[in-house]
Amino acid sequence: MFISCVVFMTACQKGRTYFPKDLEPQEIEFVRFDKALLNVHETTVAQDVKVLYDEYPAFMPLWVEDVLGIPSADTLYLEQQLPLFMNDTLYGFKQTNAKEQEVFADVKDLEQAIGKAFARIQYLYPETEIPAFYLFVSGFQTPIYFNDEIIGVGADMYLGSDYEYYNRVVYEYQKQTMRKECIPVDVVSAFLFRTIPYTSQQIRLLDQMLYRGKIMFLTAQIFDDLPGYEVMGWTKEQWDWCVKNERAIWHLVMDKRDLFKTERLVLTGYLNDGPFTSEVSQDSPGRLGIWLGWRIAESYMEHNEHVTLQELMAEGDAQKILELSFYKP
Repeated sequence: MFISCVVFMTACQKGRTYFPKDLEPQEIEFVRFDKALLNVHETTVAQDVKVLYDEYPAFMPLWVEDVLGIPSADTLYLEQQLPLFMNDTLYGFKQTNAKEQEVFADVKDLEQAIGKAFARIQYLYPETEIPAFYLFVSGFQTPIYFNDEIIGVGADMYLGSDYEYYNRVVYEYQKQTMRKECIPVDVVSAFLFRTIPYTSQQIRLLDQMLYRGKIMFLTAQIFDDLPGYEVMGWTKEQWDWCVKNERAIWHLVMDKRDLFKTERLVLTGYLNDGPFTSEVSQDSPGRLGIWLGWRIAESYMEHNEHVTLQELMAEGDAQKILELSFYKP
């Protein structure tokens, strides 16, 4: 009878909802710096650069320094280098820019998805300030750019997994997340990692994978209409492999006593992106440690109905979470 009650309670808790259904999405609008850049022409570059600085005073200096690697005050050098960037052939800037304009001709779907997500973030953390959103071309350098007031999306990093020029700049396993529909999750997870502090006093694998796993769990709740593999940036086949082998994976981690290790190679092996998780199997996807952290956080919330999402995020005692999760795949 006791076992039946536990099973019933766990089943009920798996259906926990964390957000009201009537939350109004935040008004999100992308500033189209990607389009503005097309107004730069070789014959009028000095004038065009001045216009960009005048019209985008917050973003233009950041873009110049972080994408072009030029001091923002050195406009003379910028006027020489910008046309080279615009006419680059190695990475096909002209083709890439044309493709970007095609893929991002309409961004209302992105604005709506991000607006809904930030409404949920503000529900949890009312003090959250909504940043300004910019769409830009990064020269294949960065998908998401952050500072305290701005979130920039490098649209050229989301042109579709089969975009031909990606073969020159990324590994095959990285292409899975280089799709327009991946942007909302990437924006929100990056925002959460930036704003939710790492509170553990330890740097063990357990602590680090639970910190990252908690944020992925929260991201999954914010995007509760997405399958887990999309939140992780995996294929369905990769996710299914992990679910099928979850018990074996956990037993391997425990047998190797990796949870309490602090060696850099162990941490990066479990947590860093890659074609596979080197500490587990070449058949596994990368970042498997983060997925395990997510599963532990999920089990913890299922078994502790009184704990709120905010409390989960603030809890820095990884050992406590592990023990109270009753995680036993």
